[in-house]
Amino acid sequence: VQLVESGGGLVRAGGSLRLSCVASGSISSTNVMGWYRQAPGMQRELVAAMASRGTTTYADSVEGRFTISRDNTKNTVYLQMNSLKPEDTAVYYCNVRPPSSVPLTIDFGSWGQGTQVTVSS
Repeated sequence: VQLVESGGGLVRAGGSLRLSCVASGSISSTNVMGWYRQAPGMQRELVAAMASRGTTTYADSVEGRFTISRDNTKNTVYLQMNSLKPEDTAVYYCNVRPPSSVPLTIDFGSWGQGTQVTVSS
């Protein structure tokens, strides 16, 4: 599985960005697709994930501001980020994993190369 993210950049606080991730290779519509982020000196953390039937999970810190969506016909997952804050600054990674009992907080599945999001105050 290959994942290519795009859409990162520099934005002022309160602004918006939309990240995209296109998956190729052995992709199944049953895969869970999600976004994680890693700030400098911090561990990678879950931002949002979406299961094949549309069930979503969000980190408390982004609930109400970020929206995850996916287009299974294009093997693409999106992350719409609104009301961005400086603390959202991080490298954002796309993740695809088969459905399993492995918690979303555990490193599992395939990862993209990451895209930098920087929010200035």
